[in-house]
Amino acid sequence: MEKAKKSTKRLAAAKELNRVVGEYYLECAAAKDAGTPVGWMPPMNGAIEIFYAMDLQPVFPENWSPVCAAFGLTPKNFEVSENMGYSRDLCGYLRNIIGYVNGPMTDPDTPLGGLPAPDVLLSPGGGCVPVMKIFHALERRFPEAKVFKADLPQVAVEEIRPHHVEYAVGEMQRLIDFLSEVTGRTLDPDRLKEVVALSDQACALWDEIMTFRRFVPAPFSAAEIGIMFVMVTRQGTRTAVDFLTTVRDEVRARAAAGIGVIPDEKLRLFWDNIPLWYNMGLFNYFERANAVVVAETYSAAWSLRLDPEKPLESLAMKSLQSYPLVSCVSIEKRKELVLKACKEYAIDGVVFHRNKSCVPISLGQMDIRRALETELGIPSVIFDADHMDARNFSTAQFQTRVDAFLEMLHQRKGR
Repeated sequence: MEKAKKSTKRLAAAKELNRVVGEYYLECAAAKDAGTPVGWMPPMNGAIEIFYAMDLQPVFPENWSPVCAAFGLTPKNFEVSENMGYSRDLCGYLRNIIGYVNGPMTDPDTPLGGLPAPDVLLSPGGGCVPVMKIFHALERRFPEAKVFKADLPQVAVEEIRPHHVEYAVGEMQRLIDFLSEVTGRTLDPDRLKEVVALSDQACALWDEIMTFRRFVPAPFSAAEIGIMFVMVTRQGTRTAVDFLTTVRDEVRARAAAGIGVIPDEKLRLFWDNIPLWYNMGLFNYFERANAVVVAETYSAAWSLRLDPEKPLESLAMKSLQSYPLVSCVSIEKRKELVLKACKEYAIDGVVFHRNKSCVPISLGQMDIRRALETELGIPSVIFDADHMDARNFSTAQFQTRVDAFLEMLHQRKGR
């Protein structure tokens, strides 16, 4: 297996992102040292804004897993979890974080300082099963942490009704009461509105940034998808708004000047499923054939508009929608979203990553593939891999399938 590769980025904002990522993890460690309560939680939920509004520190163990993959830390973490009896067939996020907290968590040489131990755990009662199991394991690993057992109905986005939202609002209020009790901090309603407004601004900027990928040539590709870091960790902060404003301005300028990812864009591709965090350089591989990945499934889940005048209702709706948009969505809804994106971004071909570490997101790919061919005449290719475990990825298989696929796409376009 080749050594993991970083992606080649064209945006100057990539350097700014490195600073933002580093500052976030330094902030987490500093909060712990200063006595600020630290809460571990899954991503994509309204608790993030509540934590920032109450001056608490949110930490995202699932998001730490891609960081571990990028720094080459996953093999050691996998070894620890597998020695504990966790099967290689389980989700890579789960195996990585369990291995990390039971292994090198206290290693002083961990990049970015690692994660501070939690004072609070938000143990979800919804979302994908591995995420729930991660937090069950974390409850055992950190018995001194105060645990909030969250509960949300598992409802498809198109089936959410007012009574679901009402129940979710009740859960948000229960969380606020819990945090007040265990941390001694209260929630200022005006501060919550301010945080929700910042979160909504970030979502608006994210949506605007994604629209520039419709330009031909595309001003940036999936190789830059790391910018979504702020949409995971910094929702509700000025940091996210300022960073995304910088990205928006740069991307808009590139689009206006006709500056693409590569000098001669010939093919526009869509990527389905989670990226390979240990080898983001795969997105650059397509460029040798004048092809650019201009859209992907994963980026669609990070933007849900909020109403600052109805903060709790907005955060409740965000919590209800976020996971279904990624891992609990129906096949019909996934098909609808993929076909819509392929039309909007003028896609020539689709690359399906059949992900061993996330079977729910991989389900339905054959149905979507048939719909792309019959309804839009768009061909596709499937390759097997794993978004976390490099042992489940074959470079040779990937290159063989993708090379033949790209050659076929060029022939279809008469080039």
